[in-house]
Amino acid sequence: MFLKRRFYVALIAVAFVMAAGMLYAPLFFVGQILLLVLVALTVMEASLLYLSTRLVASRRCAERFSLGDDNPVEIAMASMTPFKLRLEVIDELPPQLQIRDFCLRDTIKRGERKTLRYTVRPTQRGMYEFGNILVFITTFMGLVQRRIICGVKDSVKVYPSFLRLRQFELMAATDNFSMVGIKRVRRVGNNTEFEQIKDYVKGDDYRTINWKATARRSQLMVNVYDDERSQQVFSVIDKGRLMQQSFLGMTLLDYAINASLVLSYVVVNKHDKAGLVTFAGQFDSYIPADRQTTQMHLIQESLYGQQTTFGESDFSVLCHNVNKLVTKRSLLVLYTNFIDYGSLNRQMQYLMQLNRRHRLLVVVFEDEELEDYIRSPHHDIEGLYQHVVAEKQAYEKRLIMNTLRQNGIYGLLTKPRKLTVDVINKYLEMKSRSLIG
Repeated sequence: MFLKRRFYVALIAVAFVMAAGMLYAPLFFVGQILLLVLVALTVMEASLLYLSTRLVASRRCAERFSLGDDNPVEIAMASMTPFKLRLEVIDELPPQLQIRDFCLRDTIKRGERKTLRYTVRPTQRGMYEFGNILVFITTFMGLVQRRIICGVKDSVKVYPSFLRLRQFELMAATDNFSMVGIKRVRRVGNNTEFEQIKDYVKGDDYRTINWKATARRSQLMVNVYDDERSQQVFSVIDKGRLMQQSFLGMTLLDYAINASLVLSYVVVNKHDKAGLVTFAGQFDSYIPADRQTTQMHLIQESLYGQQTTFGESDFSVLCHNVNKLVTKRSLLVLYTNFIDYGSLNRQMQYLMQLNRRHRLLVVVFEDEELEDYIRSPHHDIEGLYQHVVAEKQAYEKRLIMNTLRQNGIYGLLTKPRKLTVDVINKYLEMKSRSLIG
């Protein structure tokens, strides 16, 4: 049993009344009566809560949570108590969520069934352990509170963002990718597979006009070409210490993992083959490019267990193993994080070797917090120096992109929260320009 704040407030009020009896004797008698009433009400409420209360609660949630997304959790409650109850529900959340003030407040009537809902946003992959459901109940008097332990302990695995993947699946079914910022890119070349003949519309390439069909129909007709299929696209993820930098609670590695999962789905949906490579100090995971129905499951399971090594990444190991295992010319989407121009120069020879045998797209992360700091005003000499250093770091990121471009390597500088959309747009752009393979 827990005594509520209302009980102590009432007790203090009674004490003041009894103390006033020192000045006016009848008030002491009134205080005694009020004290007896308070004790009687407290005993009565405690008896009701412990003898007449029947309340059950259970947790409902998915077997898997999606990394970085809002995942719904429900607490189903049923009351067989013959009077209305006030509730304070505390669900023992996994320690990874770092939520220490979680509490749901509500009321439940006699014979009522109620569902309380909330969401959790995990920022780490792995196993999350839920504890018991603690329900604190009281009546309308609010003097005494009883704790009831309900529910069972649950274990939930947090996977890369499959909720985001389902969103893209729905958009693919409706052909409405523009909802998340994915652009439609008109194909420039015509060195792809023939698909059909259609009426000419403004914007079609004059070189695709089919003159025989035009003569038969007496109107302009053009050939429609589909992009070449069965090209290989590998997501190559750097797991070195620089990928441990965090943004909005998630590491750059987790952003790369989420983007790789969605990109792999789009690649397979475009009839290309998706594969996966991870590396750090040594070559780690390798999934050959394929477009079978089981490929997405293999990629998701492999991404689930990836962790940073907090060591330096060895690009020579990556270069050696990719050139040995990937024999067909492919698109390599490399997620990494060069913090300055010098770190790029140390790895440039290996990037150029990869780009000679494959088409390489290097994805580098832009530091949003650094950009915000640069835009903020400075008020003293120390602040000026800090702004100069920050501007130099931002300049070196742009210099890295220019250096990659000068060496024939495609680069993409993007913010972590826009990574998925920007990578998909870049893939679709390169595919439309026949730059893959």
